[in-house]
Amino acid sequence: MDKQSIIICILLAIITTNLIRVVPMLLIKGQISNRFLRSFLYYVPYVTLAVMTFPSMIQTTLSPLSGTIALLVGIVAAWRRMGLFPVAIICCAIVYLMDTLIH
Repeated sequence: MDKQSIIICILLAIITTNLIRVVPMLLIKGQISNRFLRSFLYYVPYVTLAVMTFPSMIQTTLSPLSGTIALLVGIVAAWRRMGLFPVAIICCAIVYLMDTLIH
C-alpha cells in the first residue's frame, strides 16, 4: 500500500469512529425518558464484551472442552461474588490443568 492510501484509510477510520459518537449527541437533546431504551443502552457494552469474549474463550484453548469448563466455572465463581482477579486466576488454572491432562 502506498502512503496516500494509508492516510486515506486512517482518515476514514477517524471520521467513522467520530460520527458514531457525535451524531447521537447532536440528535438527542436532553435526558432519555423511555425506560426500554434506557435499559437497552445500559446493557449494550456488556453484550458487546460478551459477544467478543465468549467465543474466544472456547476457541483459543487447545481443547474446546477446557475452555467451556473454565467458562462455566468462571460464571459460578463470579455468581458467588468473587472478584475479577480470582475468577481470572481460577479460569486460567482450569484451562492449564485440563490442557495438560488432555494433551
